Amino acid sequence: MEVKFVKIHEKAMIPTYAHQGDAGMDVYAVETLDIQPGERKLVHTGLKVEMPEDLELQVRPRSGLALKQGITVLNTPGTVDAGYRGEIGVILINLGQNVFHINPGDRIAQFVFNRYERVTAIEVDTLSNSERGEGGYGSSGGHQSL
Repeated sequence: MEVKFVKIHEKAMIPTYAHQGDAGMDVYAVETLDIQPGERKLVHTGLKVEMPEDLELQVRPRSGLALKQGITVLNTPGTVDAGYRGEIGVILINLGQNVFHINPGDRIAQFVFNRYERVTAIEVDTLSNSERGEGGYGSSGGHQSL
């Protein structure tokens, strides 16, 4: 499947897969900026996208940045709808203890494409019973120590 990207910045880079079989494509920054500990910023990619109507583009964190630097995508996963034609930005937050420096060409997140199905929401008076019922947070048991 082909998805169209337009570069709107001279330093923009088309997303790439690092390895055969990867689900996420690396996405790159086009600007230089610093994110202080506890701070969040919108990082520009310099990209616009066009994709089929049954796809969404999910913006997800890079696990290495999360583990090593405490950098994550704030609204994970961020969703880019098929009809959106503006620049794709990545909202990063620094949960680490050091200033995080970004330079043009740095990998800041990953894009994952996902098919979805639109549904019709209907109002009803009751729902059918299920084995789980109304059991919510923590209802399946606590953590087990090793």
